[in-house]
Amino acid sequence: MKIMKFLSFVTMVMLVVSCNQTGATKKPIKTELDSVSYAIGMDVAKNVKASFDDFDNDLFIQGFNNVTDSTDILLEENVAQQIVRTYFQKKQKADAIKRQEAAAENKEAGEKFLAENKSKDGVQTTESGLQYIVLKEGTGEKPTTASKVKVHYHGTLIDGTVFDSSVDKGQPAEFGVTQVIKGWTEGLQLMKEGAKYKFFVPSDIAYGANPRPGGVIQPNSTLIFDVELLEVK
Repeated sequence: MKIMKFLSFVTMVMLVVSCNQTGATKKPIKTELDSVSYAIGMDVAKNVKASFDDFDNDLFIQGFNNVTDSTDILLEENVAQQIVRTYFQKKQKADAIKRQEAAAENKEAGEKFLAENKSKDGVQTTESGLQYIVLKEGTGEKPTTASKVKVHYHGTLIDGTVFDSSVDKGQPAEFGVTQVIKGWTEGLQLMKEGAKYKFFVPSDIAYGANPRPGGVIQPNSTLIFDVELLEVK
């Protein structure tokens, strides 16, 4: 177990045990150690929320107190350890199945969306499956794989959920043409400086089955971007 997780678990024990019937004891932060203690407590909360849908604080306190006092211990240590290992092994398998099912559903939904979208007015489709609409043509330079570009973009899922937007942030993004997903690398090279396109990016040229953990984008998600090419460098 990593030291931070170990410390977090120990801190959780201390915090829960310090609770009384009316709630947790409130203390001000006065020292560096106080700050560290509180920060680890925050980390505990995140870990518990991520690991458990439900958690019995009373039995947790009971187990802690029983071991501390060496009285009325309900489980042998090796049995307790095996119970914890088995619980998390089952949870990992269940989570993996859920991810696989979600990925399959997202793939199917994306393919259906793209099949219907490709026949709409103005939609063009490339050999890779990238679909795009020219919202405004540009008149400047076209980027290459060696170019760096400055763009404004607004990204959504096919249900309209916004997952990232330089427009909303009020700050254009700059990056190399090959430093982004394949759908963007291809799409940017279709544009001229000053152009604005809408991209419909299939999952296999977006983030595929492995998007950033914890983000809004789920495995095998089809993505939609409004992209304005401000400058080619």
